[in-house]
Amino acid sequence: MIEPRGRRLGLDVGSVRVGAALCDPDGLIATPLETVPRDGAAARIAELVEEHSIVEIVLGLPRTLANREGPAAEAAHGFREELAGLPVPVVLHDERLTTVVATQQLRGRVKGRKQRSVVDQVAAVAILQSYLDARSR
Repeated sequence: MIEPRGRRLGLDVGSVRVGAALCDPDGLIATPLETVPRDGAAARIAELVEEHSIVEIVLGLPRTLANREGPAAEAAHGFREELAGLPVPVVLHDERLTTVVATQQLRGRVKGRKQRSVVDQVAAVAILQSYLDARSR
């Protein structure tokens, strides 16, 4: 069980969409929640924090395979600043290859435009589950 007990919200931030995932109060399993349009995403995230009694937000931090931060990481830091007014901590967690893994998991299962939205949610699940697994050791 992860401390403090409570639901966490995992986020995969892109330039067009933000994938969101939610975990159970014990921090064992992350599940997809929804995909939010990037414009106005901070307001929707604030609503999700209240609706689900979130205790912590886990924001994916994209790093290169050489462990460097590029433009996508700068965007994640910027989004973290947008969430700064929320009453819960926002932690950054390495998200290397989560979108690649999510796309591979969905290959052949979800088609067309819907796949983009679902990939963002599955990537958010991967980010959050990785964080939960690292914290429960």
